[in-house]
Formats: sequence, structure tokens, C-alpha cells
Amino acid sequence: MEIIERNILYYETRDGKIPFREWVYDLPSEKTQEIIHNRISRLRSGNFGDCKTVGGGIFELRIHYGPGYRIYFGEIENTIVLLLLGGEKDTQIRDIMKAQSFWEDFRR
Repeated sequence: MEIIERNILYYETRDGKIPFREWVYDLPSEKTQEIIHNRISRLRSGNFGDCKTVGGGIFELRIHYGPGYRIYFGEIENTIVLLLLGGEKDTQIRDIMKAQSFWEDFRR
């Protein structure tokens, strides 16, 4: 299996907000932010790790740290990853629905 390096993009709402970045910067500590950024670096290099589909074209990266952080993204032509949203295990259902909405908006 060939590992394909990915380009990372961030979903931007119509009013100019970038939900994923806002979530990262609101995390409780620099260590937590660093863990998230390291996970994105591995994703960029093609290492998806603990990842599963959650429906509607959305994938969930699970990070086994703190409250169980999650990163939601869509993939474009196997070369681009669009980061949509981040969250925690206890807000998972709501976050998945929001990520699916962002993905649908992006694809329009």
C-alpha cells in the first residue's frame, strides 16, 4: 500500500470563521494543542492512525488523550484533507452532525 502525502485545508464558513482553528486555540493547554498539531502532521504525511468513517463523507480521527479528542474531516480526491471541526467524546454526536453540515456546505 502506497502512502500518499496529503495537503491540509481548513473549512471556512460563509462569515469567515474557521471552526477547526477556533476549537484548537480554545483548548485548555499548549500541551493539548501540541498533541493535536502533531496528529495533524501525521495525517499530512498519510498516517491516518485511529480513524473511522462516521457517515456523510466525514471521517473521525480519535486522539486518546484528555477527554477523548476528535478531529472531523472530509477527503478530496485522496490528496487533500479538509479539516472541519474538532470536539470531544462527550459531544461526539452533535459534532458529527455539525461536521456533516459543514461538509455539505463546502461541497455546494
